[in-house]
Amino acid sequence: MWEAIKHRETGRIRSNSFANRFKSRRVSSLQLSNRKDFVSPHRGSVNSLQVDLTEGRYLLSGAADGSAAVFDVQRASDYEASGLIAKHKCIFTVDKQHEYGHKYAISSAIWYPIDTGLFITGSFDHYIKVWDTNTAQAVVDFKMPGKVYRTAMSSMAMSHTLIAAGTEDVQVRLCDIASGAFSHTLSGHRDGVMSVEWSTSSEWILYTGGCDGAIRFWDIRRAGCFRVLDQSQTQLGVRPPILKRQPVSSKAFSAAKSSMGGQNRLKILQNKHTGSQSAKGSSIAKSSVEKSRQKRLHPGMLSTLDRATAHYGVVTSLKATNNGMHLLSAGSDSRIRLWDIESGRNTLLNFETGRIQTNKAIQLDTSDDPALVFVPCMKTVKGFGMWSGRTTLMLRGHYESVNTCCFNSSDQELYTSGADRQILVWSPGGSMEDEMVQDEVAEDKDNWSD
Repeated sequence: MWEAIKHRETGRIRSNSFANRFKSRRVSSLQLSNRKDFVSPHRGSVNSLQVDLTEGRYLLSGAADGSAAVFDVQRASDYEASGLIAKHKCIFTVDKQHEYGHKYAISSAIWYPIDTGLFITGSFDHYIKVWDTNTAQAVVDFKMPGKVYRTAMSSMAMSHTLIAAGTEDVQVRLCDIASGAFSHTLSGHRDGVMSVEWSTSSEWILYTGGCDGAIRFWDIRRAGCFRVLDQSQTQLGVRPPILKRQPVSSKAFSAAKSSMGGQNRLKILQNKHTGSQSAKGSSIAKSSVEKSRQKRLHPGMLSTLDRATAHYGVVTSLKATNNGMHLLSAGSDSRIRLWDIESGRNTLLNFETGRIQTNKAIQLDTSDDPALVFVPCMKTVKGFGMWSGRTTLMLRGHYESVNTCCFNSSDQELYTSGADRQILVWSPGGSMEDEMVQDEVAEDKDNWSD
């Protein structure tokens, strides 16, 4: 560690490379923490976890017993074993005993992206509620046509405060917190919508995954989806290779310049000759442009594309990468697929997955660097390489099926929850202080003299 710090100070290693190397070492050594423990107040399966996007300090959880809780992940409420184990109890909880609490299971709990003053819960009691964190009171609620499976808000929205809601109804509804009413209704799925995810590169783009096996892309500024992902439309590799620029010699440049002059004269003569035919060609070109424009406006509504499926079964989870270039999806067919968002094609990356829950929505998450995908696989959590698909981590600690994975990038910690009603913390194996002490001991041994 000290050697790497010296290299960074002398300029041998760039600061971002040093940070990425350090994060990579910490993430690759994740294990069940023996220094931090969450005291779960839930009496049912924990279905949702999210760390706030502003401070990375508060963890929000929602459970099947209709309760939601908030934890402080940085400040412990108590210590045990002579101060070695930090106990984190919930700051407050909202359950069925609350005046405005949910009657049935909470399937989704998310933070308001701007600050921690609000959080949103969705439940099987057909309600989405917006809560004031300071008073623990519901300030807005939305009556949905069926069970709420998943909710999402855009982390980069500047022009709207919309909650995308996926329910057992075929339509996706956008709830406006400012007005307290529905602003949009998106129709296209043929069955309930199990997962929703906002784009990380545009505040207007929404991704939805349904029980019909389809993944649809929506631009909420216009009607209809503009893309339906098809698992048979593939591309080899994550991105097409970048062509290398060949150096151009001075002779070749002069020859090209002289030929350009001749080509320009030829183009002038051709333009004069074809000037009379341009009027006829312009009308044909306009009609072809209009046809292509219509296809480009609503390709998702075409009959040939509208039946396409991304999974052989229910789409149980969606996760967009931080750079906005790729989309991860999981399905009840126990498959994980990586999609190129720009082309809408399946990258054919083979993830070494096992069994994935088929009867409910799950929650994937990714790390920043190295790019790892954390997937709940029954009683275990697997970490896959984003670009290789290989299993690099196998985390065992839950007694029942795992429902959610939530990665805290500020501390390189992973939080998981499951049907055993527990919230587990997975932290890096060796701390920075331990590594520095080991380096100091090694230096002392090298410099020791009799």
